Amino acid sequence: MANINRLTPRLANQIAAGEVVERPASVVKELLENSLDAGATRLDIDVEEGGIKLIRIRDNGSGVEQDDLPLTIARHATSKIRDLDDLEGVATLGFRGEALASISSVSRLALTSSPDGSGAGWKVQAEGRDMDAVIVPAAHNQGTTVEVRDLFFNTPARRKFLRTDKTEFGHLEDVVKRLALSHFGVGFTLRHNQKIVHTLKPALDEMEQDRRVATLCGTSFVESAVRIDTQTQGLRLWGWLGLPTFSRSQADLQHFFVNGRSVRDKVVNHAVRQAYQDVMYHGRFAAYVLYLELDPKGVDVNVHPTKHEVRFRESRQVHDFLFRTLHRAIAELTPADAKPQPLALASTATISGPEAGEFREQTRLHLPQQAATPSWQVRENMQLYGRLHPADSDVDAIPLQPANGSSTATNPVFPAEVEGEIPPLGFALAQLHGIYILAQNRDGLVLVDMHAAHERITYERLKSSWDEAKIRSQPLLVPHSMAVSSREADFAEEHADLFQRLGFELERMGPETLLIREVPILLRNANIEQLVRDVLADIVAEGSSDRIDNVLNELLATMACHGSVRANRKLTVPEMNALLRDMEITERSGQCNHGRPTWVPMSLAELDKLFLRGR
Repeated sequence: MANINRLTPRLANQIAAGEVVERPASVVKELLENSLDAGATRLDIDVEEGGIKLIRIRDNGSGVEQDDLPLTIARHATSKIRDLDDLEGVATLGFRGEALASISSVSRLALTSSPDGSGAGWKVQAEGRDMDAVIVPAAHNQGTTVEVRDLFFNTPARRKFLRTDKTEFGHLEDVVKRLALSHFGVGFTLRHNQKIVHTLKPALDEMEQDRRVATLCGTSFVESAVRIDTQTQGLRLWGWLGLPTFSRSQADLQHFFVNGRSVRDKVVNHAVRQAYQDVMYHGRFAAYVLYLELDPKGVDVNVHPTKHEVRFRESRQVHDFLFRTLHRAIAELTPADAKPQPLALASTATISGPEAGEFREQTRLHLPQQAATPSWQVRENMQLYGRLHPADSDVDAIPLQPANGSSTATNPVFPAEVEGEIPPLGFALAQLHGIYILAQNRDGLVLVDMHAAHERITYERLKSSWDEAKIRSQPLLVPHSMAVSSREADFAEEHADLFQRLGFELERMGPETLLIREVPILLRNANIEQLVRDVLADIVAEGSSDRIDNVLNELLATMACHGSVRANRKLTVPEMNALLRDMEITERSGQCNHGRPTWVPMSLAELDKLFLRGR
C-alpha cells in the first residue's frame, strides 16, 4: 500500500466539488443561495452555452468587506454558523462554506464585491496550484458579482458527462424557477446567450404572486388550483394546491419548500399522496406549489451535500399536519369553488373498459321514485331545487314556471323566483344516452357523469357512517347462500368483525359455504353476492387483518361502486336535480372514487366559439 500523503488544496477542493458541483445548474444554485442569504432583492443571471462557457450572477446584497474577500474562496469558511447550536438551527440556504472554493477549483472564478454604495470595490480570484487568493481594486456598486468561466476546463473527465447546451440550460432554468417560487420578494432576470428568458419583478401581494406562479408553472395550473393557508402548533402550510382533476402524467409540477428551501422528502411525498388517494386517477400525479414553515431547529438540513433532502425531528407531527391540512382542503372543494377549466378537466377523463360502464344491468337508483314523467317534460310547481337523501321524501319546493308562460310541456328553465340564487351546478335539462346529465347554470352548460357523481356521494356517506360506526344493516327475509373457496370462507370467518362494521352479517355454513343474513341499508338493492366476493378478494389480497385499515377506503369504494346508479338508468328531472344538489354539498364531489371527473363546465363564451358567434 502506498504512503499516506496530504492532498493539495486544489485537489481536495476538486474532490469536494464532486459533491456539490454536478453541472452548471449546481453552480447557479449555490451562487444564488449565497446572494439570497446576503439579502439581495434583485438578481441578474447571465449564462452562455448552457452555463458551460459563462455564468455571471450579480446581486444587490450586503456585499463583502475587503478583508473577508480571501475567505470567500477558502474552504470551510462561512459567516453563517459558528458553533453546533447554529448548525442545529440553520436559517440560511447555505452554511457549509464549501461552494465557492469547490467551484473555483474546477473553473475560472472571479468575485467582485462592494459593501456600500461608494462605487469602489475589490475583486478576488484564485491562481496557482495552491489556489492563492489575488485581490485587486475594481469599480462596483453595492452587492456582489460572481463570474464562473469554462466549467470543468481542468477536469475533462467531468466535462465529458455534461449534456447539450439546451439540456444543461434546462436544468439551470429549473433552479432559477424554484428559487423564484420560494422568494417572491426578489426580482429575477435570466439571460441565455444575451437573450432574455425570464424577467420577474418582485411579487409583493397575492395578485402578483399568482402572476409569478402562473408565469413559472403555467396559467392553467393557477386557474385549476386553490390557495391554502393553515397554521397550528408552530407549523404553517400555505401555497397553491392543484385540483384533483388537474393531474399530470408525471411528477413534474410538484414544488415543496421548507423554510424557503426546495426539498424532496419521503415524509412530505407520502402525506401528499395520502391526501389525494381518494380523488386521484391511478397513474396520475398531483400538482402543487406548497410552503411549510416551522422552527429551524425542528428540521435538519445538513443531511445531504446538495441540501435537497431534510430530516424532520418530529416527522410524525409534520406528516399528520400535512395530511390533515391537504385532506381537508381537498374535501372542502365544492362545485361553487371550481373554476371553469373544461379543457384541463377533460384531459384526464378518457376512460374505457369495465371501469367506464360495468354492471350495466343494475336499474335501481336510491332516490325517491317519481311519477312516470319523461326526462324532457316539466310541469308547473315541480319540486326541483332540494336535496334528496335515499331515505327522504321531503324537498324544499320552489315553483318552476314554463319558459313560455303556459302549462304545456317544455324544457326546464330557471324559475324567476330564484334568479338571484342559481345553484352552482344549475338545473337539469335532460339526460343524454342514459349516461350524462345536461344542466344549465348561470355561466353556461354543465355536463355530469351521473354514475361517477352518484358513486362519490354514496362513497362519502359510507365513509361518514363508518367513521361514526353507524352503518345500519337490514336483515334479509330469506338469507342468501353463496359458494366460496375454503380460503375465502376462512377469511370471512376470521374477519367477521370487519364485515359487521361494513354492515354485513355472514355465517359460515360449511367448508365452502357462506350465508348472508344482513346487508347495509344503503346497498340493499345492489348485487350483494358479487359485493361480498369483491370485499373478500380485497381482504385475501391484502393479507392479515392488521393491513385492513390501509385499504378500508378501497373497500368502501367497491361498495359504493356497486350501490350507485348505472349507465342507461333513466332518471326523471327531479331525480337529476336531486343528484346535482347532493353533489353541491358532498365532499370531493368533483371526482369519482377512481379519480375521474364527475362534471365538466362549458361557459357561454366557449359555446360561442364552437359556433363562431361574434366573428
